[in-house]
Amino acid sequence: MTAEDARARFSEFVQARTAALWHVAYLLTGDRHSAEDLLQIALERAAVRWDKLDQPEAYVRRVLYTQTVSWWRSRQRRVKEVLVDSTPEPAGSSSDPETRIVLAQALQRLTPKQRAVLVLRYYEDRSEEDTARHLDVTVGTVKSQARHALRRLRELAPELAHLFSDQEQVVTR
Repeated sequence: MTAEDARARFSEFVQARTAALWHVAYLLTGDRHSAEDLLQIALERAAVRWDKLDQPEAYVRRVLYTQTVSWWRSRQRRVKEVLVDSTPEPAGSSSDPETRIVLAQALQRLTPKQRAVLVLRYYEDRSEEDTARHLDVTVGTVKSQARHALRRLRELAPELAHLFSDQEQVVTR
């Protein structure tokens, strides 16, 4: 494959998958600007290795997850999390915008690690083992973070209990 062909394939990939990948980045970060930065880093890394990637989307998603973990670790050392009063509306569609807004606001009040665990477990529908591997933590950490996050969501937005009651039963078993 020529360099020009590789650039064309990468450009097609970016055009086709950016919206979905940005949504995952937003769910991981809870912030539009951070999501854009995170996605940019992941796409830059994919561009450098493009001709060697068998599964480019899987690679980009993996970079999103690992870069998010790196950001948590660096933030834990220097900056405390600040809660905000409002969050931007997440991308994507829902038949109930009010539910989406309440959920986005509640998710924003979780820790970054809790948000990431919920995104991987329930949005990406990954197993506990897969989530642990992607976040470079133990399965026990995934279970406890999911349990704490779901409990916190129930406290923050009791009107959304129907959205995560099934997940909580799975986590507590």
